[in-house]
Amino acid sequence: MNFPAELRYTKEHEWIKVDGDVAIVGITDFAQGELGDIVYVEIETVGQTLAENDIFGTVEAVKTVSDLFLPIAGEILEVNQTVIDSPETINSDAYGEGWLVKIKPSNLADVEALMDVDTYKQHIGL
Repeated sequence: MNFPAELRYTKEHEWIKVDGDVAIVGITDFAQGELGDIVYVEIETVGQTLAENDIFGTVEAVKTVSDLFLPIAGEILEVNQTVIDSPETINSDAYGEGWLVKIKPSNLADVEALMDVDTYKQHIGL
């Protein structure tokens, strides 16, 4: 399993990366592995400002549907069209081409309160 050190993580298995004044959000390699083959992604929250831990969409795997939780408060700026058209991209590249949304954080400092890589590994029992 892959756990990039430059990312922050949530207990719901989302990751977040800051790029200037925008943050990129996806699900972790651990999460996609637990879900199995992802077959559908639904995100209809572009343009909405959501609170931390609000549901911003869902991912559907062969056996289950999981909600996606926003790691920090912010406005959903963009959805990754690649994962809408080819959901399996999340399985093959969770931290790269498989990102889900870009957000404009309400407060960038909130990212620092999320789990670092070592804390996330402990959270999932590694």
